[in-house]
Amino acid sequence: MFHSKITGLGFYVPDNVVTNEDLSQMMDTNDEWIQERTGIQERRHVIRGEDTTTSMGVKAAKIAIERANIDKDEIDFIIFATLSPDYYFPGPGVLVQRDLGLKTVGALDIRNQCSGFVYALSIADQYIKTGMYKNILIIGSELHSHGLDMTTRGRGVSVIFGDGAGAAIISRETDLTKGILSTHLHSEGQHAEELALIAPGMGKRWVTDIIHENDPNDESYFPYMNGQFVFKNAVVRFTEVINEGLQANQLEVADINMLIPHQANLRIAQFIQQKFRLTDDQVYNNIMKYGNTTAASIPIALTEAWEQAKIKEGDLVVLAAFGSGFTWGSAIIRW
Repeated sequence: MFHSKITGLGFYVPDNVVTNEDLSQMMDTNDEWIQERTGIQERRHVIRGEDTTTSMGVKAAKIAIERANIDKDEIDFIIFATLSPDYYFPGPGVLVQRDLGLKTVGALDIRNQCSGFVYALSIADQYIKTGMYKNILIIGSELHSHGLDMTTRGRGVSVIFGDGAGAAIISRETDLTKGILSTHLHSEGQHAEELALIAPGMGKRWVTDIIHENDPNDESYFPYMNGQFVFKNAVVRFTEVINEGLQANQLEVADINMLIPHQANLRIAQFIQQKFRLTDDQVYNNIMKYGNTTAASIPIALTEAWEQAKIKEGDLVVLAAFGSGFTWGSAIIRW
């Protein structure tokens, strides 16, 4: 029996900074309106033709591999979490295998949106624990900006999201007091349409339907979010799944050294911080700079917190996410 441990972290965001003021030139919004509701001041958007979901993931992965101090040929498996793949199929996992020049290792794509990185971490943890693999590359990467309605009609969603990627190397650990102690995953599909992008999809509207109808008012291929409903569910599920992880390991809130919540909305993170009575030093947020990068948000924030020495050996680190699906989860890690 083994534990799995994060041995390398990396992230990449595009150079192109888009401020709230920039968005106010495209739609009827302003800095005060956006910050009051989300806490976001700016985000990064890919300049078309310069990056893709895969290329951002590859750039983050190269940093993580170097920091893990392994050769790329030591990677046994790839897990790629995204809701914004380069192609409808194949998924970006195989493109990473190609672009990094890896051996013909397996590549798994998962579609768990905001909780994608936690789901990927949980899957990697099981593979490592059973002894099947020794080093797994997991990536969360998103390119939202090309698929947003950048008009006043879409402002409730489009001001929130940004582009970027984060990556981690998950490796075998023989010291069972270290590494990933447990992961906890949940879903509630009855609310799937409360945060969704319906088309193109085989279920209701495929590309041929969209082209045939040519309806300029068709919003099915833009993201939809019932913001208040998502917020109310998020604060409940965040609380539940963090407590679940602590209880599973006989730990208390006071044992948490660092909580990295999915960067969905600063107001959600602040609500959770207050509920658990955590200090600013115990919670890391960077949504102010990057917006919501969905599956990339936790690995980007985790990497930044580690780079800034806010996470040290022996620390108890808690990752928690909630989002579209609805899906949510947590990971309890002894660094």
